Amino acid sequence: MGRLLIVGSVAFDAIETPFGKTDKILGGAAPFIALAASKFNVESAIVSVVGDDFPQEYLDLLSDNDVDISAINIVQGGKTFFWRGRYHNDLNSRDTLETQLNVLADFNPIVPDQYKDAEVLMLGNLNPSVQLSVISQMEKKPKLTVLDTMNFWMDNALDELLEVIAKVDVITINDEEARQLSGEYSLVKAAAKIHAMGPKYIVIKKGEHGALLFQGEEIFFAPALPLKEVFDPTGAGDTFAGGFTGYLTKTQDYSFENMKKAVVQGSNLASFNVEKFGTERLQNLDTMTIYRRLEQFKKLTQFDIELS
Repeated sequence: MGRLLIVGSVAFDAIETPFGKTDKILGGAAPFIALAASKFNVESAIVSVVGDDFPQEYLDLLSDNDVDISAINIVQGGKTFFWRGRYHNDLNSRDTLETQLNVLADFNPIVPDQYKDAEVLMLGNLNPSVQLSVISQMEKKPKLTVLDTMNFWMDNALDELLEVIAKVDVITINDEEARQLSGEYSLVKAAAKIHAMGPKYIVIKKGEHGALLFQGEEIFFAPALPLKEVFDPTGAGDTFAGGFTGYLTKTQDYSFENMKKAVVQGSNLASFNVEKFGTERLQNLDTMTIYRRLEQFKKLTQFDIELS
């Protein structure tokens, strides 16, 4: 079994949806990724930074899920990154009400020695300069490097972002970001242009409409499971990334056929994440519950048809 190195924010979120609101709760990309990946019993570590206002109980939660937290730097006298947002009624759009970078503004990632040869590297959504720093610290090229990014970096750090994109094997972005990065409206054309930038695989997330996987001329589509209720979509994309990389780290098979399974595993875990606020649903998710929902995914997409 391989090891997974996760680089991403560890934060406080305060969330408002049509179904309720929270005070500060555990947020940031890295906890969602790590908790999702932990469902595959892989060795993982988080590289991140928090202030001394970050509760020990959150660190214990990660440790209790077999996540190595030794590379989460706790800045004495510092304040943890904070995001507050409000979702609209359709839950597909949101307003950012407040962002405080705090200690994340000066984040200098230090990769722990025991993970400098990790098989899988997951670069969560962060400043591309931070992602480049982590790539440069790896003593051995990972078997798979996965990048998550967003339109903010396309607007504000495009040159550095393109440098990162050229060094990764997989990029995961949403449909709007794929169109912006490529300048193409067709997602097939967009994937082809992004493929030319360096990544072998492109995953384009479409929220409640599923996810697309591209490799050259090969295309795979995984639907999102129709849910009776969606409570809070925060972290769904990061949960997808955690399920995707966790499964690939466990299986150590990076073929297109296995990538398809990884996309389904990521989509499956993301479907749980949206059912409660923050990481709450992921925290108490057992293997049998995950398996039963995978069966639902299978039934949703499996059919027999005669071709004559």
